[in-house]
This record gives sequence, structure tokens and C-alpha cells, in this order.
Amino acid sequence: MTRGPTAGLDDALSRPPLILASASPRRLDLLARLGIVPDRIDPADLDETPRKAEQPRRLAQRLARAKAEAVARRSPGALVLAADTVVGVGRRILGKPADAAEARRFLDLLSGRRHRVTTGVALVTPDGRVRERVVETTLAFHRLTGAQAEDYVRSGEWEGKAGGYAIHQRAEVFVRFLSGSHSNVVGLPLFETAQLLRGAGWLTP
Repeated sequence: MTRGPTAGLDDALSRPPLILASASPRRLDLLARLGIVPDRIDPADLDETPRKAEQPRRLAQRLARAKAEAVARRSPGALVLAADTVVGVGRRILGKPADAAEARRFLDLLSGRRHRVTTGVALVTPDGRVRERVVETTLAFHRLTGAQAEDYVRSGEWEGKAGGYAIHQRAEVFVRFLSGSHSNVVGLPLFETAQLLRGAGWLTP
């Protein structure tokens, strides 16, 4: 069957609205790479405190699902996409630094060693089903000098960033090794996100 000139418009009109359960401008920018502009931004605003002995992978998965489900409950009939990114050094989870002193401690911990960035992605479909992915990327920073660490802390780039750095900005120069998804480290693994949206029939082709 030949698709008429309005087929693409008809497909768009028949799709449920897509809600991004995050206020992160980085995730918005990443979705734009896929040609996606969410119909609405609705941050879940949940307590992100790790549970006792909770591992980074489990935390990322739990929070992504909780965010998606929380927003889905107040948005019936919508497709809700949520993500949570966790930086881990061994069993230790590095959240968003509370201040410059903690940001410096994080940099000292990451300096010269490997760490993992894990992002949980959850998609709640209009029928209430949850589709999930968990993506891990391994990185290593070179050994930072005191001057490099201090300069980065003064830049303020660490504010609001898991692990205290932003790989898509100045901190990328610290990375001597990366294995896995670069977009995952920024905050949303694009391949896996696209697969989830295609599986839900929202993203084509």
C-alpha cells in the first residue's frame, strides 16, 4: 500500500503525548538529536537518597522507574520517559556535590582511576506497562594536578552534576579512557532510549 502525503501527520496525531519526567536540559538536548521534542516536561521530584547498601546499578534502575511511574499516575494516556544517572566508584555512589569542597573531594577520588556511570531509563506506556534499560559506561580520568582540580571547581560546572563533573563540557579533557555509551555519561543513552520508543510504537522508523 502506498502511504499518502498526510501519513506522517496522521501517525503523529495518533501517537500519545510524550512526557519527559526530568527537568535536565542535557536530556532535552540529547532527545533533540533524535528529532524528539517532548510534548511536556514534568519532573518527578522524588527523594533520590540511596538505600542502605544499595548498589549504583540498582539505584539508577529504581529511581528511573519510580520517576516514570510517579509522573504516569498524574498523566493517564501519556507515554512517560524517565532516567536517572548514577556515578559510582566501586561500591561508593557519588551524587551531586553539595558544595565546592565536596566537588573537590569527588575530583580527588576520580583522579587517576576508573569509575562507572550508570543510567536507568524507564518508559511507561499508556496501558501502564513499564519498559526498562540499564546502561553502564566505564571511564578513567587521568591523574589531575591540584591546579586542574581547583580550576575546574572554580568554573562551577560541577553544580547539579552527578559525580561532580560534566563530560560534555570542560571535564571531557580529563577523560583518558571511555568504554561504552558517551551519551549515557551525559545523561541519556540514545541507542537504548530510541529502542524503547520504537518498541512502544512511538518512534519510527
